[in-house]
Amino acid sequence: MPTRLLLLLCLTGHVFAKEPPDVDCLVVHLEYVHCSWNKQETSDVNYTFYSKFHNDAKMPECTTYLSENRTNVGCNRPYDGTVKRFYTFYTKLVHGNSSFQMEHDLKSKVKLNPPTNLTVKIGSDSNLWFYWNQTASNCVESDVRYRINNKNWDNNNMCTGVQSYCINLPSSSSLYELQVRSKIAKSCGDSSFWSDWSEPVVWGSNNSTVINQTDGSMSVWTPVLYVLGALTLILLVMMLLHHERFRIILIPVVPKPSLISHDIQDWLQLSKGLKESFKSNYNERACPVREYCHVSQSDSQSSDSSTSSVTTDQTDCSVLIPAHEPDLSTPCSSSTSTGLVVSEEEE
Repeated sequence: MPTRLLLLLCLTGHVFAKEPPDVDCLVVHLEYVHCSWNKQETSDVNYTFYSKFHNDAKMPECTTYLSENRTNVGCNRPYDGTVKRFYTFYTKLVHGNSSFQMEHDLKSKVKLNPPTNLTVKIGSDSNLWFYWNQTASNCVESDVRYRINNKNWDNNNMCTGVQSYCINLPSSSSLYELQVRSKIAKSCGDSSFWSDWSEPVVWGSNNSTVINQTDGSMSVWTPVLYVLGALTLILLVMMLLHHERFRIILIPVVPKPSLISHDIQDWLQLSKGLKESFKSNYNERACPVREYCHVSQSDSQSSDSSTSSVTTDQTDCSVLIPAHEPDLSTPCSSSTSTGLVVSEEEE
């Protein structure tokens, strides 16, 4: 029985024994190697950390520990060369008589610091230019993002070595916010880690909050305004169709021209004095005309007159008719004629 209990305790202790801590390392800005452990759980064990690159003669102990609650959880080891990240990196954790060793490939585990010296300005070409600085620019590719008036971000990946970005013809009434991040490019050993985003730089108007509120209110009221506009138009058309007075006021009737003089005068809107000039303002005295009849000599023998002149009365217009007129072929038949004939007696 005691033998069975001892065996059970040994098996239980083996099951509940803690696994060795996992060490994770990252090259930070090509300046130092950051290694950490005990990320998943809290441990009261203070491990001693040792590390070296391949071909290094010694594995020195860490000189700069990172601690939490007085317990070592990481180490920053100086990095003395850009090409060493292509070599195998060895780490060892030691506690008492226990030690745990690991191998690491740091080629794709490089994380740069965010770009610095960010500036933004309007260039001579009226475009908005964004500049920044980054270590080892020939081996670095960048990712730029910007947004207008606090809306969605627009990302643009830049080519290797480029440290500037251009926004064509920006609007001075809008607010532009820009950020940039970097990583090691493929030409220098592609890294899987982007740097953190830089501090934003801002250009343009500062009333972004007011602009966003205005856009939101317009998006809500736009359908209502469309409906009200349509109803107003329908009511206006109905008024024009059923109320002649409103129709005449809003749409005056254009007079139709014609050849009648008074229509033309009304259409042209002539003045009163000019209209009077179209009326006749003179009088013509009537001139009555009387006809005369020729009397033959046989009809005049019974006359007692001794003169041989034949005359007619003067008309009211004082028209004289000579005595020796040629014989008219048409006899006088008008009852309105009053001519007097005096003939000479036959000898």
